[in-house]
Amino acid sequence: MQMIRAIVRPEKVDAVLAALMADGFPAVTKISVVGRGKQRGIKIGNITYDEIQKEMLLMVVPDKDKDFVVNKIMDTARTAGKGAFGDGKIFVSPVEEVYTVSSGYKQVTDEVPQ
Repeated sequence: MQMIRAIVRPEKVDAVLAALMADGFPAVTKISVVGRGKQRGIKIGNITYDEIQKEMLLMVVPDKDKDFVVNKIMDTARTAGKGAFGDGKIFVSPVEEVYTVSSGYKQVTDEVPQ
């Protein structure tokens, strides 16, 4: 299993969630975050905005679906066809175990998280 953490523009988050839902990936946690990328924020006139609002999407997917989900997020979150600074980042890391709080069920295989 893989955890995917995607940081995307707020105006793109609904489209990303709809695309994931349409392709059978409804389980997502959405968190409002602020931060900046390597461009160190945005300077407009004399004002520098170094805390830019973004949305972070967290999801766990089977190993076999990782590339599909990452590509779906990139294709949907990218602006202006080619993309632009500030479109976001996607981080992928392995998940060793998953526990369901209500049942105590421990999941360690590559089955779909419940």
